[in-house]
Amino acid sequence: DGSTQTALDVHHLTMRPLTDAQIRQYVAREQPLDAAGSYYIEGLGISLFSDVRGHDFTAIQGLPLTVVVSLLLGAGVDVLG
Repeated sequence: DGSTQTALDVHHLTMRPLTDAQIRQYVAREQPLDAAGSYYIEGLGISLFSDVRGHDFTAIQGLPLTVVVSLLLGAGVDVLG
């Protein structure tokens, strides 16, 4: 019908103090240099942070899935139906 919906899901991440050796070991193990922010939050990258705040954890990975489901429901699309 031409309508649009928008949403914003903001997260605040606080990194731990890390030594150069810890950073090198993380990069060697996860090979995250092609990832946004050069970390994989869904893997060992979670250990880089002391605090993660936000609504939908999947937003950090790139797409806030609970928000997408809400937008789809608002457009009349039942993903379970």
